[in-house]
Amino acid sequence: MKRDFITEYDLTTKEMAGIFRLTAELKKSKSRFSNHLKNKTVGLVFQKPSLRTRVSFEVGIRQLGGNCIYLGPDEINLGKRESTADVAQVLSRYLDVIVARVFSHQDVVGLAKHATIPVINGLCDLYHPCQAMTDVYSVLEKFGTLKNKTLAYIGDGNNVCHSLMLVCAKMGLNMTIATPVNYEPNEEILETARQLAHETGVSISVSHDPKRAVEGAHVIYSDVWVSMGQEDETQKRLKDFEGFQINGDLTSRANRNYIFMHCLPAHRGQEVTADVIDSKHSIIFDQAENRLHVQKAILMFLLDQKTKVKIRTKK
Repeated sequence: MKRDFITEYDLTTKEMAGIFRLTAELKKSKSRFSNHLKNKTVGLVFQKPSLRTRVSFEVGIRQLGGNCIYLGPDEINLGKRESTADVAQVLSRYLDVIVARVFSHQDVVGLAKHATIPVINGLCDLYHPCQAMTDVYSVLEKFGTLKNKTLAYIGDGNNVCHSLMLVCAKMGLNMTIATPVNYEPNEEILETARQLAHETGVSISVSHDPKRAVEGAHVIYSDVWVSMGQEDETQKRLKDFEGFQINGDLTSRANRNYIFMHCLPAHRGQEVTADVIDSKHSIIFDQAENRLHVQKAILMFLLDQKTKVKIRTKK
């Protein structure tokens, strides 16, 4: 039976932990699994431009010995030039995995429903699961543990926020969220995350007070205020997000050994000041690199769930 990775609901806590262990092994040695995707071809179906998602997947696929085909907006116009169901079934005859970076969540759901091969959500309007898996792995890598740690997310309750809530909840990382009024995360996703957090003994809280959210936090996380496709809302958003900038005053309230994270691209002077994002606390480029390793582990998991790599991790 094929497995997809559309949202964090598709993986158990145990499977996430296994992917993290595999990630650590992949990061240690680029050559150990260099033939794992031999004779396999992965298609990148992208409705929007990308730097990190495209490059990290293409490089990762080749490092695993596979082939990659990029299909941009001009090649496939899901649901318009051709139905999503037809595209999914045609690509299933040619490819071994589909990675989809789309606008609507329903597009990636439709691909997964009709494809007979694994589908990975490279980003949609509701979720960014590969990013969130990478983020929590990066926290684990830096601190050696997630226990008694808190991630403070300051900004828009968007797709990154949604996925972070779910991975944090499943993996046992406390999360505090501060958004402007009317920019809170989706209520249904938030409630699910809180239920999952209860099972792992952590908390997910939401407020409109960034100072309260970062108090004692070990991780401060920011994202852009204006995402791709929201350009017509730029002036309104810049006004609404006043007071939510990550700056020296805000970070002074966090744990003295805090780390700063951003999924990039970043706008210095808007959501974060240059002195914070370029400081010794910032791990944004380690975080970006880890997309490569985490996504390789996800590909291996979906294509070969019998892969077992025993790795000792710090408690």
